[in-house]
Amino acid sequence: MNTDKRLGFVGIIIEDRQLCSHQVNDILSDHSDLILARTGIPNVKGNTSIITLVVDSTTDDLGKLTGRLGAIKGVHVKSGLSKK
Repeated sequence: MNTDKRLGFVGIIIEDRQLCSHQVNDILSDHSDLILARTGIPNVKGNTSIITLVVDSTTDDLGKLTGRLGAIKGVHVKSGLSKK
């Protein structure tokens, strides 16, 4: 188990805000201790949304967060952590 926290990012694309936003927000609230900053940009015309996160996390905790988000139909997630 990796306990070394590192800075990183998470990019989230939501294809259907009305269908998925509640689930995404619940998961982000569950992992709020990892999140340093959050920016959300809704696209009202397309009913899509993009959320970017700055995180301070271990690889294990980031994997839990992104795994839960990625399991939601219509949600796409990419992430990365610094090397140190």
